[in-house]
Amino acid sequence: MEDQNKVLDQKLENEDELFHFVEYSPEAAEMIGYSDYSYWKSVFQNFLKRKSAVVLSIIFFALVIFSFIALAIGKYDYANLVTDSTKAFISPNSEYWFGTDNIGRDYWCQVWYASQTSIKLALIVAVGECALGITIGCLWGYVRQLDRFFTELYNLINNVPVILYMTLIALLIGQSFTIMSISLICFGWMVMARNVRNLVMMYRDREFNLASRTLGTPIGRILIKNVLPQLISVIILRLALSIPGTIGMESTLSYLGLGLDINTPSLGILLRNARSYFLDYPYLLVFPAVIVSIITITFYLIGNAFSDAADPRNHV
Repeated sequence: MEDQNKVLDQKLENEDELFHFVEYSPEAAEMIGYSDYSYWKSVFQNFLKRKSAVVLSIIFFALVIFSFIALAIGKYDYANLVTDSTKAFISPNSEYWFGTDNIGRDYWCQVWYASQTSIKLALIVAVGECALGITIGCLWGYVRQLDRFFTELYNLINNVPVILYMTLIALLIGQSFTIMSISLICFGWMVMARNVRNLVMMYRDREFNLASRTLGTPIGRILIKNVLPQLISVIILRLALSIPGTIGMESTLSYLGLGLDINTPSLGILLRNARSYFLDYPYLLVFPAVIVSIITITFYLIGNAFSDAADPRNHV
């Protein structure tokens, strides 16, 4: 019994010492309330818990990396391809791994070169849409004086199908990688801007933002420091959806003859060229269609998983 009392007295003395140490030491007080929580660490931890998303990520990045390796290990160089009608429509074999097209050119290097073009286009458009959409969306939602202007601009552009804009651009300006990239960015920012605008209006008058405005914090700093971090999960989701959406749009426009010019191969152009022959030579359609499907499906599912992982409400 005496031993237990001694142990209890010792514990009380230690707690008193700790109390006095904390009382007179702000550093120690901060350490007691310290948490090792890291937002991005939690994001990746939650993402890695989804095994299917991790597997799809590996497949996607392996495909992207292999699109650059494939040209190096192929037997033919795309820049030096020569037409030879005697070698037209050769089925896949040890010499021509993906066969040949209607004018006798190796299909392997065409497919992987086109994959690079489509992936580059998708990444450029996705980043451009994201940057433009976030900027306009923040101003649209935070600055009340601009709400009417951006709302009317949104309605004016959104009420006309994008394919009509792209048709006019292709006929009046021309068809090239740069023209198509800029065009898709100019008409693709609206979804991102609309989503960001709605969320900014939701967070605009929260207590912490009112306090910041009262203290004279500039609007730009409020948007970057206070509002933008609340939108990360939505931005990531939209960015992830933009990449397969761009590839799908490019494939559709190129299939209709409204996309990239014939000298800039893409998956859409290969699909367009294969439409006249795929019943007799299905490999011309299968290879580019499979790559388009893998990129769009995997990145869509990866984007959904990463968006959920980026939501702070899912963090423990």
